[in-house]
Amino acid sequence: MSGKKLYRALGLAPGASADDIKKAFRKLARQYHPDRNPDDAKAEERFKEINAAHDVLSDPKRKDLYDKYGDISLQQGFDPRRSGGFGGGFPGGGFGGGGFPGGGRPDIDDLLGSLFGAGRGRGRGGAGRGADPFSGFGAEAAKGADARAELRVDFMTAARGGQRELQLADGRRMKVRVPPGVKDGGTLRLRGKGQPSRMGGDPGDLLLTIHVDPHAFFSRQGDDLVVQLPLTVPEAIRGGRVRVPTLTGAVRVRVPSGSRSGQRLRIPGKGFATKGKGPGNLYAELRIVPPLALDDATLEVLDAAYDEDVRGDLYAATVDAEA
Repeated sequence: MSGKKLYRALGLAPGASADDIKKAFRKLARQYHPDRNPDDAKAEERFKEINAAHDVLSDPKRKDLYDKYGDISLQQGFDPRRSGGFGGGFPGGGFGGGGFPGGGRPDIDDLLGSLFGAGRGRGRGGAGRGADPFSGFGAEAAKGADARAELRVDFMTAARGGQRELQLADGRRMKVRVPPGVKDGGTLRLRGKGQPSRMGGDPGDLLLTIHVDPHAFFSRQGDDLVVQLPLTVPEAIRGGRVRVPTLTGAVRVRVPSGSRSGQRLRIPGKGFATKGKGPGNLYAELRIVPPLALDDATLEVLDAAYDEDVRGDLYAATVDAEA
């Protein structure tokens, strides 16, 4: 048999170039990939055929042998030195030269077995009549399909990293390492934890969508961390050093005198650390908390301490707008 079947599998003429082979393979592999044709046995067989052809024709040495000797070159243990010089011929050197046991006319089953790598019955355990002469030769098994799942983690695990247990819809349980700095809505790829391949290849990946629970005091802005920092009225007026919580423990920060609610104090390097990037910053947002109860005398002292109308700028802006 001449060496045309592999080329026909890719829709090419014999002797096609490496670029043509690559382009044809990519196009057909996308078209017949099992992920695009679930439960389609014909598409799966076609995909195997395409992979088998590409595996041989993309290898310059194997392609050269195939172009010279045809399908017989696919046979395991094929030795071109014993091919008898026939392009696509038979081992042993021709029909009349004693190339078959006993000489003379060859046994048809031995002949087809030599060509196809399998017998046609008669107790040989072959693939039977109509067997594909190159199925199983270099077929690159397709990877299994990717699976998807969701994982909910607390805020501190997302910030620091940690390990969580996950149960999948198919009943499998596994431990998942959550890297530090993972974002709400982000995706973790667990390689080899997806669906098994239907063709003996590697399993697919598991894609985990992460949901991060909110924290009572911390919030995230990009890679920065924000914490609400309550201050008493005297602390805001006098200033001083106060303790500020971070992801790794409390630190002391100086609050400037005359601080007001809404001001932010920046603490470098105490935000989220993500892979390949330095950590963000922590911002302590000041929130002045008045005392719950004051006597009249104390309130009068506080009133006297204000030497200007705290809403004066607001009123002025309103008057300008009305004018």
